[in-house]
Amino acid sequence: MFHSIDMKKTISLLILILFSVIPAYPSPITGKEPQDVKDKFFPDGRGIKVEVWIENLEIPWSLIFLPDGRALVSERPGRIRLIKNNRLQEKPYIIIDVAHIGEGGLMGLALHPAFPKQPFIYAMHTYRKGGDIFNRVIRIRDQGEKGDIDKVIADNIPAGKFHNGGRISFRPDGMLYIAAGETFNAEIAQVIQSLGGKILRVTQDGGIPPDNPFKGSPVYSYGHRNPQGLAWHPETGDLFSSEHGPSGEFLKFGNDEINVIRKGGNYGWPQVIGSADKKPFIDPLIAWKKTTPPSGMTFYAGDKLPHLRGDLFVATLRSQSLIRIRIKKESGGYRVTDIERWFVKGYDDNGKYGRLRDVVVGPDGLIYFLTNNTDGRGNPSKGDDRIYRIVPE
Repeated sequence: MFHSIDMKKTISLLILILFSVIPAYPSPITGKEPQDVKDKFFPDGRGIKVEVWIENLEIPWSLIFLPDGRALVSERPGRIRLIKNNRLQEKPYIIIDVAHIGEGGLMGLALHPAFPKQPFIYAMHTYRKGGDIFNRVIRIRDQGEKGDIDKVIADNIPAGKFHNGGRISFRPDGMLYIAAGETFNAEIAQVIQSLGGKILRVTQDGGIPPDNPFKGSPVYSYGHRNPQGLAWHPETGDLFSSEHGPSGEFLKFGNDEINVIRKGGNYGWPQVIGSADKKPFIDPLIAWKKTTPPSGMTFYAGDKLPHLRGDLFVATLRSQSLIRIRIKKESGGYRVTDIERWFVKGYDDNGKYGRLRDVVVGPDGLIYFLTNNTDGRGNPSKGDDRIYRIVPE
């Protein structure tokens, strides 16, 4: 007899296979792993300690810190929770009416770059309109202990039970970037007129920047399957993105990616996966053949953990590891020099903390990461889900 968690995984796999029976595209060209280094495993991390910061959350998705010491964490069922004086407040900061369907619901958060002069929080969520569901980004006005919805910033982004993307982030140029998945409709990732399978770029008020690559469109890059992480290189300002590879479509698996995002770039899905060296598609910086699903990520630029400075950290789901990536800037691009998988002994082992959804650097210079063990695909323990923080050894 199956355990309930095994049955859920079996049903999910069958659903994925059914989606792949009649693909809209021929089977994609499968490329190689572009990185020339192998993953190393460090079950306890490396030169660090981990401690619990916050617990008893429900499917936390995104964490942001406010300059006055407060923090906000989104929970996928539709709550933003307030953390004040290192304590989770019982009353939600705001409750948003979301369509919590599958992977949809309340997802990414971002802080206005001029906060608190511009007292706004941005959030991406799934919602119902008639008989359909969509994703949108809203702006919330901060009122201290609570927030009030101010306006809709981006709307009519395709939504589905799977592949909603969901990460949002402000770049140093003041523009808001939005990771939008292709909702298991692979073909729309190559259609410029669709907002699915894209990274979008809008102004702080939701306008279309005049220097976007496609006139009158928020589309910044395309050919993405399910991008879930956005991070800015601390020296160059380049945008890096994490992306889920196929999980059954076209009978393909793995090939999860880290990409360097270029204006107007086509990243290939569903025509290519991995590093295929096929124009006009842009190859990933990293493509893992072993199923990894990467989610939130951040570069470490703090001073509390100097041996990690400049490294890229990626939270992963099924592989249940926090990945540390060392990258060297070279003429014409970047080269990966080292990849470490923390908190897990091997590709097929359960991680020490389970599924990880987001990782951020706090104002104290410490690294914080969220678990996602209550999302229906994990094995929650008492107190899950949690926010952990990484401190010096």
